[in-house]
Amino acid sequence: MPSPIVIVSDALPGDTVTALQAACDVRQVDGRDRPALFAALPDADALIVRSGTRVDAEVLDRAPRLRVVARAGAGLDNVDTATARARGITVVNAPDSNTVSVAELTVGLVVASARHITAAARSLADGEWRRSDFTGTELAGRTLGIVGYGRVGRQVARRLAAFDMRILVHDPYADTSGDGVRATGLDELLLTSDVVTLHLPKSPATTGLIGARELSLMKPTAYLVNTARGGIVDETALTRALREGRPAGAALDVHTTEPPGPSPLLALPNVLGLPHLGAGTYDAQLRAGQEAVRKVLAELAPLLAPASTAA
Repeated sequence: MPSPIVIVSDALPGDTVTALQAACDVRQVDGRDRPALFAALPDADALIVRSGTRVDAEVLDRAPRLRVVARAGAGLDNVDTATARARGITVVNAPDSNTVSVAELTVGLVVASARHITAAARSLADGEWRRSDFTGTELAGRTLGIVGYGRVGRQVARRLAAFDMRILVHDPYADTSGDGVRATGLDELLLTSDVVTLHLPKSPATTGLIGARELSLMKPTAYLVNTARGGIVDETALTRALREGRPAGAALDVHTTEPPGPSPLLALPNVLGLPHLGAGTYDAQLRAGQEAVRKVLAELAPLLAPASTAA
């Protein structure tokens, strides 16, 4: 029986590819090169992607044998899941793979915002010594507002509770009992929090969730942190609000357009912007690759030789 063909269109850790090669015919292409991807798809039984490959209807049209699309990561923003499932193609991801990495980065951005770490380091590198200009605030005793209390939101709460922060949560679908946090409405959370951090998926309901009205509710001393998805925050409204001094600053790992290009928002001195580093740890990428491979092999089990399935 010929080995099933798996197209890997975004880089995976080497060990995970080696494990896949033991059971399948693995062919690697650059998913951003659409002609090369299209040429590889007609024989594909499985497609493994990360964020660099857009799996839309045009891609699926070129893959008549495709059984499974695996996203080696948590989100499925770049996969047309509705079209795939309508065609009987299984779509899988690795939802827990980057939880710790994103939570740890969020904590770093909260601390960096409260203590002006990036601006102070940049000033020192420029030869300045402006200690009094970078007076920060302690997190202990202040209020953290978490919008979206799923996998990442819960891990952020656990970590920042250790900083002696009071934790408010807005998530109408989450069970917060026994977690030492207080569930509340979005408006109250925005009005009372010293730091607001976002941890919810992007959907029609959450796109633009934090707009001009919501930003106007925040304290002038508060900080907004977004390590979830670009587009949840109205960037035009945020640019205007930050220029007007409410909130005091923002730390953004995600952007409406990625890469964002020249941006008046990212040029503001009270904005700390990162190039979507949340899942950017070796640990998270290894877990994502391993989980994607496990799920692909499970879907391809009917096509695998007995020795491969036993392994």
